[in-house]
Amino acid sequence: MRDDGTLDDPYAPSSPTADMEDGTSAERTTAASRLRTYIRDLTGRRRARMAVATGVVCCLGLAALAQVCDEGAGAANRVDPLVSSSGLAQRAEQEAAATRNHDRSAAPTATAATPPTAVAAPVEPDTTPTRRTTARRATPRPTDPAPVAGLDRDQMKNAEAIVRAGREMGVPRRGLVIAVATAMQESNLYNVASAVLPESEDYPHQGVGWDHDSVGLFQQRSSSGWGPVGRLMDPEFATRQFLTALEQVPGWEEMRLTDAAQAVQVSAYPEYYQQHERRATRVVDAIVSAGR
Repeated sequence: MRDDGTLDDPYAPSSPTADMEDGTSAERTTAASRLRTYIRDLTGRRRARMAVATGVVCCLGLAALAQVCDEGAGAANRVDPLVSSSGLAQRAEQEAAATRNHDRSAAPTATAATPPTAVAAPVEPDTTPTRRTTARRATPRPTDPAPVAGLDRDQMKNAEAIVRAGREMGVPRRGLVIAVATAMQESNLYNVASAVLPESEDYPHQGVGWDHDSVGLFQQRSSSGWGPVGRLMDPEFATRQFLTALEQVPGWEEMRLTDAAQAVQVSAYPEYYQQHERRATRVVDAIVSAGR
């Protein structure tokens, strides 16, 4: 201890003044040795403190890195379920699209694998009758009735035209019989042209008459207002003209056939129509029964 009450530092360098005062070589050597020892000890303590500090810093860095890793893992585990579902759905769509593309690309391969020499077997025609065909076979087509009551084929055809036109007009059967009987008396059921009207011969006809300008099945006269010559040469048109006039006769259905016909025709021989009633009835029955 010094005289001033302070402790001596064993490592403190001695005062150069003291060395000079002592002047001895041994003391100077001892002082230099102590100085080197002090410097060495001081350097060692500094290195130790630096090592400790470095170790602490490394530990703190490792701890911080571990915490960051833990937080990143937790954030990855806390993915929004909506985002996750969307990602899964998108992945599923991508896989489905890849499958479709694979199937499309595989199709040509399968086609190419077919031998080029393969020939398709001939397809047998389907002979199974359809319902429409069966129905048509079940309902036979109406055929032309055979001539009856002494008529030939042309006369029967003209009688069919009269019956067909009358049925289309809704005329009852009695009117059809009167019409056929009238045509039997007027033209013998032939479509007759007139030599007085040469133009009437330009139309289909089955004979030529000379009774003024009378033409057709009912010997109607164009000059009397029955219609144009060309139309009166059409059996169905001539029938409609006759039946239209017959229906305008009051009570024609209850009249005798000859009276009803005379009310329309105004003939010079009014009783002649009656003689054809039975034959006309047979003809109409045959045509109607045949479905014409």
